[in-house]
Amino acid sequence: MTHDRLANEQRVAAWTCPSCRAAVTTPFCPGCGERPIVAADLSLKGIVAQLAKAVGGVDGRLLRTLRGLLRHPGSLTLAYAEGRRKPLVGPLQLFLLANVAFFAAQSLTHMRVFSSSLASHLHQQDWSALAQDLVADRLAATRTTLEAYAPLFDRAVVLHAKSLVIAMVPPFAIALPLLFLRSRQPFSVHLAFALHFYAFVLLLFCLCLAAAAVAVLFGSRGLESAPVDNALTGLIVVASALYLYAAAATVYGARGLAGAVKAIVLAIWVVVIVVAYRFAMLLVTLYTT
Repeated sequence: MTHDRLANEQRVAAWTCPSCRAAVTTPFCPGCGERPIVAADLSLKGIVAQLAKAVGGVDGRLLRTLRGLLRHPGSLTLAYAEGRRKPLVGPLQLFLLANVAFFAAQSLTHMRVFSSSLASHLHQQDWSALAQDLVADRLAATRTTLEAYAPLFDRAVVLHAKSLVIAMVPPFAIALPLLFLRSRQPFSVHLAFALHFYAFVLLLFCLCLAAAAVAVLFGSRGLESAPVDNALTGLIVVASALYLYAAAATVYGARGLAGAVKAIVLAIWVVVIVVAYRFAMLLVTLYTT
């Protein structure tokens, strides 16, 4: 009796599976798992509900991961080290998602963070004298002019700088076992720490790009304005140092004055990596365009 009642409850009006075109009388297609389309699915409310379910889901992995990243620095790396990985988005996947957000923020605001124009490399950077020699040799080798080459370089360097951000992760990760020798963590944990930190940094850059875009609405030149650029750079460095202090305390147990010094050293190392990355983008773009 109970079995018959359950069977009746599982029967639905006959429908045709949109994927395999089979006639079905159960809530889900037994062949491919498809379910019937209802009008509510195609409404705006239905689409929003499906999006919320995809993002939050039953277990809310992405939301839980973002909450841990932003509210509890170091907790994601600690969970990774302890093997608690199923409830959370992995370090690499989280970094890639943050990179996509960063890519979109730059495209929407039309502002650059990790790339510089050819004119900037030639006249405004510490390596401008070297850049002038390298560019002159490249122009001679390709038999072109600076006027013709500069637009090609400027378009290519933006794409390279956006897509190769992950190249900054390994040099940061290498510094961690040197600073935290007593932690005796495997390098995979250091790498996870670096990926989590750079995911935070990329989201922080998104926030700063939004702030610069708002400044443009009030007549500023955005990141091209020295006061705006310096203020946002200072904010990023201070926020990174504070984040690193909290994260290192959680993962490596580095607290007090020693922990603060190590956090400052790492924040300075991040600045050095960014400068080196910009120079690397000059070389990569120069010899691939």
